[in-house]
Amino acid sequence: MAADSPATSIVPGAASTTACEPPAVTVLVCRSCRWRDIPAEGVRPGSRLLDAVTKAAENTGITVQGVSCLANCRRGVSVAMLRDGGWSYLFGELDEESAGDIIAGAELFATSADPFMPFRGRPEALKRGLIARIPTFDHLKDLP
Repeated sequence: MAADSPATSIVPGAASTTACEPPAVTVLVCRSCRWRDIPAEGVRPGSRLLDAVTKAAENTGITVQGVSCLANCRRGVSVAMLRDGGWSYLFGELDEESAGDIIAGAELFATSADPFMPFRGRPEALKRGLIARIPTFDHLKDLP
């Protein structure tokens, strides 16, 4: 898939949401990510990560979507995590081996009682790879 093609939505094991279920989490995977020392041609590590995360998300209810670029090139390969009512997260320095950690982090985020992904219990790849967390507009009024 070309890096400039439209986003691809994949919802493995999609289930209906009820009031008792945790908020839905979407994982955005940068398909165009690569490391500086590899050529731009060929299958990019971001695209391989998208495949691995999609497979790891099967039957979890976590939505995985490929995007053309997250503009985190210096610390790619990157993913972002979004949750309705929660802060958004950007992670980098990931690879195909991080797929399980990414989904475990998304599940942790989905079950969090507050708008944050707890640091405690967060998989190691997401602890060391955190680039930023971004508040929602609703949370801006609570910031000092």
